[in-house]
Amino acid sequence: MQAPIPSAAPTASVGTDLLDERALSKLRWRCRRGLLENDLYIEQFFKQYADRLTVRQGQALSDLMELSDNDLLDLHMARKPLSQVEPALDRSDVQEVLSMLRNR
Repeated sequence: MQAPIPSAAPTASVGTDLLDERALSKLRWRCRRGLLENDLYIEQFFKQYADRLTVRQGQALSDLMELSDNDLLDLHMARKPLSQVEPALDRSDVQEVLSMLRNR
């Protein structure tokens, strides 16, 4: 798995802190995919949520990027549930980000 996404400043509520500009830039680079369809979903995600993406959500998105392009596309298009694609990622934070990815 990827290293945790750094936050703007360490606090007790690290999961709810917004991603700083550097962490957001690294996450965008990490999200580049081989399938155009995935890139389109992710581009729309960043257009809609980049300015309010939390550290927790950034880490969940980074975890999703560990999947193959085909698995990620199946999730975007809701052809398979997360529990079937990668049971270890079937967590509330990843489900939240997946819902945001699908909300175009």
